[in-house]
Order: sequence, then C-alpha cells, then structure tokens
Amino acid sequence: MAANKPFRIALIGAGRIGKVHGMNIHQHPDTVVHYVVDPHAPSAAALAETLGATVVDPDVVFADDDVDAVVICSATPTHSDLIEKGLLSGKAVFCEKPIDLSIERVNAVLEKTRDCTAPFLLGFNRRFDPAAAAMQERVRAGDIGDVELVTVISKDPEPPPAEYVRVSGGLFRDMTIHDIDMARFMLGEEPISVVATASALVSQEIADENDVDTACLTLLCESGKMAVITNSRRASFGYDQRIEVHGSLGSLRTDNVPSTTLVLERAEGVRRETPMHFFIERYEQAYKYEWQHFVDVLKGDCPASPTGVDGQKALLIADAAYESLKTGGHVSLR
Repeated sequence: MAANKPFRIALIGAGRIGKVHGMNIHQHPDTVVHYVVDPHAPSAAALAETLGATVVDPDVVFADDDVDAVVICSATPTHSDLIEKGLLSGKAVFCEKPIDLSIERVNAVLEKTRDCTAPFLLGFNRRFDPAAAAMQERVRAGDIGDVELVTVISKDPEPPPAEYVRVSGGLFRDMTIHDIDMARFMLGEEPISVVATASALVSQEIADENDVDTACLTLLCESGKMAVITNSRRASFGYDQRIEVHGSLGSLRTDNVPSTTLVLERAEGVRRETPMHFFIERYEQAYKYEWQHFVDVLKGDCPASPTGVDGQKALLIADAAYESLKTGGHVSLR
C-alpha cells in the first residue's frame, strides 16, 4: 500500500454476511470497497451505493491489477473457483468458510494454489471473538496448566429452513465445523479420532432432508486430551455459545453474552437478560477484529490465520463424524 492510500477491496457477495464485511471494510481507515459483485443486481446496486463502490462482473475484479484483495461472501458452491482465481491472479483472498463442501475439491484448491504467494484467510470468525482469543492466549501461556478437556457448546436459537439445510452440507459441515475449528484452536494438538452421536429431535423438515439437528462429538488426541462438542438447532432462550477449557491447574470459561447487562433483583430471585439472538449480533466485534487481522496481513505485519489448511482439517473431521454416525464407532483421523 502506498503512503496514505487505502487497500482496494473487491467484495463478492452482497447478502447478509457480505453487508457485515462490507461495512467493516468501509469503516476501516486503511481499506476501501472498490468493487461489489453479486448476481442479484438490486442487492449489488444497493450495497455499492452504501459503500461508494462500483458494481462489476467477477472477471473485471481478477483482471484489475489495482485490486489488492478479494473478499468472498458469495454462495458456498462459488467459493473454490473464486479462491483459485483470486490467488492465481496475485490478489490476497479472504473467504467465508467453507472452501467447499467436498474434501476432494478442497484438496484440489490447496494443491493448485500451493505456490501462490498472496495470503489466504479463511473466515473462522470465532477465533477473533475477544473472550475466545483471550482464552486461547491464556491457555498457551500455561495459566491452567496442561490442557485435559475442551468443551464447546453451540446451539442455534431456531432451525434453518429446509431450503437452506438441503444445500448446507449437513449439520457437521455447516454448523459444527465452527466448533471443530474452535476445539482445534484450544487443544493445541490435532485430534486422532472422532466419535459422533446425533438425532433429529428439533425439526421434521431437517429429518426429511436426512440431516440431524442434535449432536455430540468427542475428539481424542494422541496425548489423551479430549474435546467434546454439543450442538442443537434449537435454544428457546437465544444463541447459546459457551467454551470451557479444563487443565491440570484449573479452568477457563466463556459465558453467553446477554442482549443487555440489565439485571432484575427481587426477593424471589435474580433475572438476567437472555443471550444475543444470533451470530451477526453475537460476533459483531469478532468480525471487526477479523478484518483488522486481515489488514495487518495485507500490511505484512503477520501471517494469515486461520488458513485454507485449517479449513481442510476441520472438514476432514466433519466428514469423519458422518462416517462415525454410519459405523457407530470411533473413526481414525490419521
């Protein structure tokens, strides 16, 4: 980046998460949204007007040498091709997870772009949540001794529509994959096996799509460390996002973030506010810190993390979890 000249960003995808990233790019002093790409013309035009950007076709983005980075927030089936085009054209790439729902396609993308020097960041945004980031730093610093057990609890406030479930890749590849990445982030060691149990208890529509909505995964490491992930597509009280790391000297825990800090105290009990409703609200700060990290990457101040390899490893575990459902036993990750 030249002195006092912001990085030029091409934003691909003008949907819900595209708007979140678009505003964070727009509000950052070192970045500007130069192009917006989306096949739905009204959405692209509306977001471009808000951000002061120009609507173009994807080919314009990859041919423009003045574009410093591409931010991919489009539909999952488009991710792998766009990642390849971005990296092969010499542009830095920030892509929402996943690279692809097929591990074969993910492997092919990583192989094809292996020699590219431009950085690639995969959007596992929860790593940038202030509490989770501080927890990981304190775990690595030895505050709780040797890690023994990681527990990740993640429940959505309500199930997604059947149309979404049908193209999502299933619970483990869509929802649990975030928790798998968080477990790896906290364990500091790669799991060697996984066992999964799951049911469809929340939604008949999900069951009709041959998917599950309630699940428990146990990851085992070579050292004996374990991570337990519990998921549900239903939490009547709001978005449930909790992590505990237990070690030889004690534990670290993150709690749910309430919608407000208001507390009602009466003789019959104490009442606190329910958790924030869903991921856009809950992880608002995480998305901002994630973008700041990518800006630091563009400046050359640090390497990109998480990477495509992190996405590959999380997807391998998710695939193995489905294999465990079929076999009813542990599946090796070796």
